[in-house]
Amino acid sequence: MELKETIKNRRSIRKFKNTEISKEIIEDLIDCARLAPSAKNRQPWKFVIVTDIIKNQIADIMLEKENSSKISLERQIYNANSSVKATANVMKEASILILVLKEYEDNWIIGDSLSIGGAIEHICLRATDLGLGSLWIRDIVYTQKEIAKLINYENMEVISAISIGYPDESPKQRPRKKLNEVLEWY
Repeated sequence: MELKETIKNRRSIRKFKNTEISKEIIEDLIDCARLAPSAKNRQPWKFVIVTDIIKNQIADIMLEKENSSKISLERQIYNANSSVKATANVMKEASILILVLKEYEDNWIIGDSLSIGGAIEHICLRATDLGLGSLWIRDIVYTQKEIAKLINYENMEVISAISIGYPDESPKQRPRKKLNEVLEWY
């Protein structure tokens, strides 16, 4: 597949087939991620692949927090996003969940976040290229400390996650802004 075609065909997939992904394909995805550029070549990412029991436990942590009776500003923000329950269910359905972690480093928040975003996009594009589907997950941030503890990485921050599997849907492209709406020349 040509790169521009891959970019045009990439979609957020929320329905997956119950088909296992080989270790070689998973390693290929992560290899593409590690080749992403990073600010000052810090390569601030760590990728943890979770399947089956741990993947479902992570989804359950998200669901448990959503159903928690504790009222706080964080919970209000969390519950305002009604997609959390749907996202947790997508995570359970996907073959694998890739957790993306980074060290706690206040001086590099923006640079590391931008770098990690590039690495995640490399994974999503390569997944599309291989006929896989992906869902880049932000909702994980509300429960990142609990998830880090579950996987024994309490010294790191869970920045994002990506559900990967063979797609069982073919969504149309969502509306995009026109080029002249996002591009300005000086």
